[in-house]
Amino acid sequence: MGLFKRLFSRKPKNERYRLGLHKSKESLSSLKRILETSETIDDELFDALEDLFIQADIGVDTVIDFIGMLRADVSNKEITDPNDLAEIIVDRMFEIYLKGEFVETDLVYEENKTNVYLFVGVNGVGKTTSIGKLAQTLKNEGKKVMLVAGDTFRAGAIEQLVLWGERSKTYVHTKPAGSDPSSVIYEALEIAKKDHYDVVLCDTAGRLQTKKNLMAELSKMHRVIERSLPGAPQETLLVIDATTGQNGMRQAEVFKEATRVTGVILTKLDGTAKGGIVLAIRHAYDLPIKYVGLGEKIDDLVVFDIEAYIYGLFRDFFKEA
Repeated sequence: MGLFKRLFSRKPKNERYRLGLHKSKESLSSLKRILETSETIDDELFDALEDLFIQADIGVDTVIDFIGMLRADVSNKEITDPNDLAEIIVDRMFEIYLKGEFVETDLVYEENKTNVYLFVGVNGVGKTTSIGKLAQTLKNEGKKVMLVAGDTFRAGAIEQLVLWGERSKTYVHTKPAGSDPSSVIYEALEIAKKDHYDVVLCDTAGRLQTKKNLMAELSKMHRVIERSLPGAPQETLLVIDATTGQNGMRQAEVFKEATRVTGVILTKLDGTAKGGIVLAIRHAYDLPIKYVGLGEKIDDLVVFDIEAYIYGLFRDFFKEA
């Protein structure tokens, strides 16, 4: 059974994707109409599909590869009915994300250790909010969690993290704005080791003047963390606002060059009509999506589920499957 038939026959349980992706589906709402109104599979149809997927922020390079796969499938399987492409499109989207391998979405967590998760990303993408929401999730799992206000360049960032700490009833380690961020993290880790914290979530500055400055600052943080806790950080999570589209792709490129990014948190997926960035990031940078933001509530940061994501996008278009 193909992925399409398996997915639409058993229906993923996570209904939050169906509710949260209602705007993302708008970018693909014309897909079924394009397939149903096309009489043949020709260059005009492929051009229409290419335009549709690019508008959905799947990314030009990803779309080119994707359309190439569809053309090969049409030729190899001798497909003539445009409606038969629906199943192939869904199956190929799975393949683009999975790349023939199991993709780990759970955060790396080592028992009986202090686990450090470093958050990176530009200002305004929801980095501090994601830290606060993840703190609540981890606390609900029974873990002892600390937040670290490592973005000392903005007093507002420190204040915002303190508010999230109050909201989730989590200790926040801070120093005055303008302090050396690496020293803030160092002090926090010393406390974490002494008081046996399970997880430390570290905020970082989102904007330094040049990529060179960014790389230097993040490298320094990594060195401080590694000296204090060998093997840490367990994760370096890049936070991207899904509504920024191709700007988000550029951010992924810069931060992957600047530090050892291990995964992506994609925020505001519920607020964008262009949810295809999930596939673009995975295809272009080989980074797994770890969490996605599907709302404003403290529990609306959810573990990414590729099956629920694909099903959430396409269920209204292929109900007959």
